[in-house]
Amino acid sequence: MSEPAAHYRPPGAFTRRLLNPPVAWLTRCGISIWGSRLLEVAGRTSGLPRRTPVNLLYVDGRRYLVSARGEGQWVRNVRADGGRLALLVGRRREETVATELPDAEKAPILRAYLRKWKMEVGVFFDGVTADSSEDDFLRISPQHPVFLLADAGV
Repeated sequence: MSEPAAHYRPPGAFTRRLLNPPVAWLTRCGISIWGSRLLEVAGRTSGLPRRTPVNLLYVDGRRYLVSARGEGQWVRNVRADGGRLALLVGRRREETVATELPDAEKAPILRAYLRKWKMEVGVFFDGVTADSSEDDFLRISPQHPVFLLADAGV
């Protein structure tokens, strides 16, 4: 039996061409927009560094990465590289290790993510809002990878 297709909503032309490039450029220049970072991870096939803008979320003193769009390339690359990744803002580079949370533990993180970035990412959560029930979050949690970040000790 084959595996079900991974859930992923690719960005539209507006996001790819008009939103991501300026956010990535500002982040490369050292200006973080609402916690933006450039995530750098080795490509699964090439091993070359791949970069994508992400929103870093702080909850109770811990840092998280949430993939609002689902299992995109950066998620697959992080998984393939044992959770190793770097977060970049300007010339600052932070080596981290990402541990993926099980679905049952994602609700409070997804809720906090939606509270902070609903206008930007709410459309990807199938009608679930920060005020939705725990059952709603359990329903959508398999579609949204969440990673807890820790210093890599490098």
